[in-house]
Amino acid sequence: MRMETDLNSYIVSYINSKTKAAPLVVFRILFGLVMCFSMIRFWLNGWIEELYINPSFLFKYDGFEWVQVLGNGTYLLFFICGLSALFVAIGFKYRIAITVFFLSFLYIELLDKTNYLNHYYFISVVSFILIWLPAHCNSSIDSSRNPIIKASYISRWQIDILKLMLAIVYIYAGLAKLNYDWMIRAMPLTIWLPTKVHIPIIGALLDQKWMHYAFSWGGAIYDLSIVFFLLWKRTRGAAFMLVIMFHVLTAVLFPIGMFPYIMIFSTLIFFSSSLHANVLQSISRALPSALVYIDNGKSYMSKNNKLFLIFLGVFMMFQVALPLRYLTHDGNVFWHERGYRYAWRVMLMEKTGYANFRIVDTVSQKRFYVRNDDFLTARQEKEMATQPDFILQYAKYLGKHFSSQGHKNLAVYVESYVSLNGRKSQPFVNPEVNLINVDYTTLCNNFLIPLDE
Repeated sequence: MRMETDLNSYIVSYINSKTKAAPLVVFRILFGLVMCFSMIRFWLNGWIEELYINPSFLFKYDGFEWVQVLGNGTYLLFFICGLSALFVAIGFKYRIAITVFFLSFLYIELLDKTNYLNHYYFISVVSFILIWLPAHCNSSIDSSRNPIIKASYISRWQIDILKLMLAIVYIYAGLAKLNYDWMIRAMPLTIWLPTKVHIPIIGALLDQKWMHYAFSWGGAIYDLSIVFFLLWKRTRGAAFMLVIMFHVLTAVLFPIGMFPYIMIFSTLIFFSSSLHANVLQSISRALPSALVYIDNGKSYMSKNNKLFLIFLGVFMMFQVALPLRYLTHDGNVFWHERGYRYAWRVMLMEKTGYANFRIVDTVSQKRFYVRNDDFLTARQEKEMATQPDFILQYAKYLGKHFSSQGHKNLAVYVESYVSLNGRKSQPFVNPEVNLINVDYTTLCNNFLIPLDE
């Protein structure tokens, strides 16, 4: 009974505990600036047209088939997303801005499953969390205009929840690496690293087998331990230097966009609130007066503080559970990919293959083969050939397309072979199954051919 009382007392004390708002304020500013830059980068590289406007077919997430490209209006969508990110950074109409950013970014993410990346999902989750946090309570245009919301203290959990999200990412990424291919075969790094031998200084080492194992084991140890070193004050500085080294090296070796830089600025949240406050005050002379951090000793007051805590607590429980859903499916998750997405499985496989689709008239038995490049971009075709849900969605699209052209009694079959992490190419989808009749949510036993280990 006493232990239960002590636990309840601790929970109540934690919920009511306060800390300086500076870490959340810094996170808001950096998040907004990096996201704004990302939208500009996407636009200037021509990726809006290349990835969304030009393709004649887009792979949809289940339940989000209604999310459609807006034609040239897609540029407006990216502009709104980038502008709202800038408003988040400066704290102008923050609640509206972060909500608009979340919705517009999520809409972009849902346009084509081909473009799924772990850090896109991370951005969506973090921006959703930020909607419920008072990140505009200081160093913002909102707080300069409205003294009521200006505060230098917030609830401790409002910073800890971001730390928890980062812990989920790192720890699950580390646990996902504890598999046979990564630890015992050093795959897929054994395939990838030798292609980087041209890199100065370290390039000559990247062809060495021991280096492949060093990167594999080092990556797993890093992911599993870095959060704990960041939480401990004595090791925090060294751990952050390791974060910088790890992610800069990742950016040099692999073209994964903004992810390394997002993770670097995000881990600043682990540093003390006093350090963040000192940094903000030290750069105050370079900032407009509205963005100067002021330590007024006030705590941010919200009538919905406990309600938000409960809501986000349930949300974070969902984030903890979601990566584990692969356990409900038999077989190799890298092969069937059931439960692969949203599970922080970062760069764990090299999967190559091809898929040759056959359209058959089931009455006359007449048949013809499909040229995939008539419907898909090169990137879409590459992704489609190795992912079961892509293959099935594309097959159903082909069935509807050719039915609309007057073909009748159609069946769609695929001849496909896939290589996983350096294994010999193997049959992937049962070529005798009419894909039009397959429901992917049940994953029929005769749809995929099991991986021969």
